[in-house]
Amino acid sequence: MTWSSPGPPLPRTSTLTDVVPIVEEGGVLVLSGAGLSTESGIPDYRGEGGSLRKHTPMTYEEFTTSEEGRQRYWARSHVGWRTIARAHPNAGHHAVTRLSAKLCGVITQNVDGLHQAAGTRDVVELHGGLDRVICLDCRSLSPRAELDRRLREANPDFHATTDEINPDGDVFLPEELVRDFRLVGCRECGGVLKPDVVFFGENVPRPRVEQCYSLVDRAKSLLVLGSSLTVMSGLRFVRRAAGAGTPVVIINRGETRGDPFASLRVDLPLGASLTRLADVVLPPR
Repeated sequence: MTWSSPGPPLPRTSTLTDVVPIVEEGGVLVLSGAGLSTESGIPDYRGEGGSLRKHTPMTYEEFTTSEEGRQRYWARSHVGWRTIARAHPNAGHHAVTRLSAKLCGVITQNVDGLHQAAGTRDVVELHGGLDRVICLDCRSLSPRAELDRRLREANPDFHATTDEINPDGDVFLPEELVRDFRLVGCRECGGVLKPDVVFFGENVPRPRVEQCYSLVDRAKSLLVLGSSLTVMSGLRFVRRAAGAGTPVVIINRGETRGDPFASLRVDLPLGASLTRLADVVLPPR
């Protein structure tokens, strides 16, 4: 879950000058991470204000083997979902949508749905989406809004609030608020419900990985936005592109694990810089 640079930081630039011709050529594949959503009020895990220092994300093993773990997760996520559901796309998301004509696809490591809310189509959600719930027994999908209503009905006296939201929709709550939280089962079969997201320790479904590899292989360039690339689920696509000689451009605040594979490394705030990039690349109307 964490990564430390093995050596001194690689050279970085704070200008978009060399990014513009790459995007103008088209065929750009975007790979976005939690850093793109921080301006929407959702903190990332590993940036300057990252929540990983204070929060241990739910693991797949704990969720599937511990009813107490599931109770703790759903109580906390029930509160966190309200913040995720209220979040709005920021300037960075809207800039990606504006650049759609220059893109061959968008892969996001985020589970907040903000790319789609900004109007970007055909987004591959590498780690799934918090707006859906899946039954681990019958595999049926249902809307998160429906589960939210059912949990409120099952817990009428539960009124916890917090501002400490995490990228996975989890929050911190005192144990006394969690221990009496009542879970609900699948409407179809009564089975265990899980958010349709990939937990730490869980594998991304292979067909989804292959879909992403196919996009990488077709791309003329890979543009990484707001990801530290600490985990292999995203880093593998950077390595694949670099191995094929495809230019890799990383725009992120701070070092990333993908820096050694980058053709160009830009250190700029994402909202403002992507807006400027779209302004320069797109012809005036």
